[in-house]
Amino acid sequence: MKVQSPPGMRDFYPEDMRLQNWLFDTWRRVSRSFGFEEYEGPIFEYLDLYTLKSGEGIVSELFNFKDRGQRHFAIRPEMTPTLARMVAARANTLPRPIKWFSIPRMCRAEKPQRGRLREFYQWNVDILGVEDPLADAEIIAVAVEFLRQAGLRPEDVVVKMNDRHFASELLTRLGIPPGSQEHAFDLIDRQEKLGVEEFSRQWNEAYGGQPPAEELVEFLEKELTSSTFYELVSGRVPDAVRDQFNGFWDSLKALGVADFCEFDAKVVRGLAYYTGIVFEVHARHLPLRAVLGGGRYDSLTKLLGGPRVPATGFGMGDAPVLELLRALGRLPEFGEALDVFVIDAGPEYFGAALNLVGDLRRAGLSVDFSYKRTGVSKLFKQASARGARYAIVVGAELAQRNEFTVKNLLTGRQELVAADRLRVGPRMVLEML
Repeated sequence: MKVQSPPGMRDFYPEDMRLQNWLFDTWRRVSRSFGFEEYEGPIFEYLDLYTLKSGEGIVSELFNFKDRGQRHFAIRPEMTPTLARMVAARANTLPRPIKWFSIPRMCRAEKPQRGRLREFYQWNVDILGVEDPLADAEIIAVAVEFLRQAGLRPEDVVVKMNDRHFASELLTRLGIPPGSQEHAFDLIDRQEKLGVEEFSRQWNEAYGGQPPAEELVEFLEKELTSSTFYELVSGRVPDAVRDQFNGFWDSLKALGVADFCEFDAKVVRGLAYYTGIVFEVHARHLPLRAVLGGGRYDSLTKLLGGPRVPATGFGMGDAPVLELLRALGRLPEFGEALDVFVIDAGPEYFGAALNLVGDLRRAGLSVDFSYKRTGVSKLFKQASARGARYAIVVGAELAQRNEFTVKNLLTGRQELVAADRLRVGPRMVLEML
């Protein structure tokens, strides 16, 4: 019987891991350059952690189980609840601001589709303990710095932003009172995914066609700036909210990322715990799902039994961002990147070759050799196929003059190098070739 990997799960072959490690290394480098520290949590949590945040309806979207003690757990589908739980547990002792990031592996029990899998990694970056919208601007600056380092430009991607206060007042203006708005946010958030016909059906069914779905869609499709949008809800949104949003924009400009950003009334984020500025990153000219989503969530720690800790952050999944880079032709190319491939010129030199392999590995180099004894020309081809930078031949020169033949496979330059010199400082000697 042929056994395949489960639907929506992934096998990572070495070439896949090279790409995955590049992505993780870039995420970590960018996070640390902004002063964020890495954290991690358990792969599964009590199911209540997720139902408290998202309601009982979330259960069908989770891989959940009971242990031998009949306790109900779920494999983590996102990291924010774990972060909020951890911070709530030590809220009075953690130094502020709390600037943390993580790259957890997670699962969701949903139908696999393009850019959305059952198993995935997600880059999570959060700032907690800061009310100032400057924190929201810095969070977006972190995301933009990754986009830049991945080779993306404002012509390729856009950070679409809104404020939940603005969105709430728009719905109020259209006749939907605050107590009935969470379902409206969820529908608006899924508008493109549902399609016009299904969105209209669900909207009109939920709100009796008041306002008509077509009217709402037409309004949301208008190209509005934050200023023109504010004029539409003027008298309802407090001046303090408008001033905060304007200050947020000023911070984006000061941090040098405003050219990636624009206001979009359609961005509301469907999760109920968002309380202020919300944002998503989209491809400008490709029909792909958002590669990043986030916003301000000031009440989650209190919901989980701790004190209120203001917070803002985002999550970026590995699958959608790699799909975007692939579609734009921006994926980096990698070889295997061995430092050295050691070649024996004949079976009688194989023992000396293995000794050299051990010496070079202890010196910190990545080194390999062939298990099969064959001709030198074939071994050189093998070294090139493995992506080695250098090949070292152990042969008659070692027996006659205590030397190795060292070849730079990138430039073709070849020299005889004293064995003692190569063993004492191999990296320095190799880099001179």
